[in-house]
Amino acid sequence: MTDIAKAIVFVPAPNYGEAWDWAYDVEAAALQSGGFTVEPRPWTEPGELGHRDIILPLVAWGYHDDPQRWHTLLDKLEAAGANVVNPVPLLRWNSDKRYLEELGANGVPTIPSRLITSMDEAALADASDRWGGDVVVKPPVSASATGTYRLRASEALPADTLGRPMIVQPFLSSVTEEGEYSLILFDGAFSHAVVKRPKAGDYRVQPHLGGREEPCQAPEGAIAIARAALAAAPGEPAYARVDLVRGNDGGLKIMELELIEPSLWLQYAPDKGESFAAAIRRRFNP
Repeated sequence: MTDIAKAIVFVPAPNYGEAWDWAYDVEAAALQSGGFTVEPRPWTEPGELGHRDIILPLVAWGYHDDPQRWHTLLDKLEAAGANVVNPVPLLRWNSDKRYLEELGANGVPTIPSRLITSMDEAALADASDRWGGDVVVKPPVSASATGTYRLRASEALPADTLGRPMIVQPFLSSVTEEGEYSLILFDGAFSHAVVKRPKAGDYRVQPHLGGREEPCQAPEGAIAIARAALAAAPGEPAYARVDLVRGNDGGLKIMELELIEPSLWLQYAPDKGESFAAAIRRRFNP
């Protein structure tokens, strides 16, 4: 490698309250092993960006707390012709969970998702009646289970959901019984999988909420579904995490596509992140 590639990895704002080094460290180490110099920068304070730099929003946690600032940053990066990986149009599309309806419309097995433009009790009751049980309500722009609730039709809506656009989905008990699968792919090639499970009495699998993960084999049919979902996205991601859960019909469903700032769990990758670094390296413009 005659050219030294510089990777600027976006990380959270300095006042972000959640630990993030556990995700950054393993990804930065893989990039360094792949011949990159790596510099972390808060996505809220990106500074000057050289035209040869690769910009990676791998740990841009908290973007959902200030979506206007996030989209302003994406617009500036796009206008400047910055070498952003994944590309800006893909990041923009993936920033709003309305894409789940699009995937479903394109025939990708996806957890049923309805956008309610102004959430109220009638919408909650209708969704519960439609799907026959508890529902999950979450903002279209969200991460880390922020603003996510499991609700019964008879429950009062939390104040921060009333009158706001919200995504409503059926609650799937398989999340607590079997877990949520994450498949990690680089340039469309499957690398490894983990299964995430919530702590007892919860349904959220995020680590900061007590969830835990462990490496696993990809369930039968999961890789094909993951590739179908990525093929329906508006661009080809260098890195992707595809989260799946088993539906009430026994089939696997897409829960989310994570193309912005996913935990990639490279410590569980058979090559410890070599294929990840290679996918990023292929996008370096010397």
